[in-house]
Amino acid sequence: MRITAIFHKWKGRYGSPRIHLDLRDKGIAVSRKRVERLMKEANLIGRVARIYRRKAMPEKTCDPVSNLRKDLPKPTAINQHWTSDVTYLKVEGHWMFLAVVMGLYSRRIVGWSLKNNRTASLTKAALLKAIRNRRPPKGLVFHTDQGIEYRANVILKIHKRYGFIPSMNRAYHCTDNAEMESFFHSFKGEFFTGTVFRNTHHLRDALAGYIQHFYNRIRRHSSLNYQSSVKYEGGCLAAG
Repeated sequence: MRITAIFHKWKGRYGSPRIHLDLRDKGIAVSRKRVERLMKEANLIGRVARIYRRKAMPEKTCDPVSNLRKDLPKPTAINQHWTSDVTYLKVEGHWMFLAVVMGLYSRRIVGWSLKNNRTASLTKAALLKAIRNRRPPKGLVFHTDQGIEYRANVILKIHKRYGFIPSMNRAYHCTDNAEMESFFHSFKGEFFTGTVFRNTHHLRDALAGYIQHFYNRIRRHSSLNYQSSVKYEGGCLAAG
């Protein structure tokens, strides 16, 4: 059955809405409800994961930064607003930390870094990679949570050097960065949870494939009218 073939092609990452669109792109006329029914009958269930939040860092380590995003209109072009966050991953009994930078216009991951310590060097590496990939103009709004790794001097110096405008979540408002919450939910459900990694090198290679090939170039995003990030922005810049 073609539905089963598409489901396994994307390693269980697609549910009925995205499989329905894949079928439609192939010229197969079928309703979304029928796809959903056939998937239930075949016991094809898309991958999901619970999100475990890391413990919040102290709120009063330095002066807070205002949440500028909540009062701004949505970006209308690339490199107007970026957002970033960190999540933790356990591999072979050891904790690894993943910092990600996302372009909010197209939900494209434009930079990322994986290290065994959650420090400013982790977030700095992800941000510098994003800058190399995209070469953003001055005035870019860079939104994060209030973690101390985003308020470190090395990050503030990057903001000053490139003319970025920092913006941060309000205290105890994780939904202020809902796009990154959504990414980590998809990432853990579609890629990380249930996958056995031999070591950190295996994780890093697989992670590069997931982000740069699948998530940026193939995955259909509901917020983009089920287009991929690359297709939505025309595929004109580096994948990150």
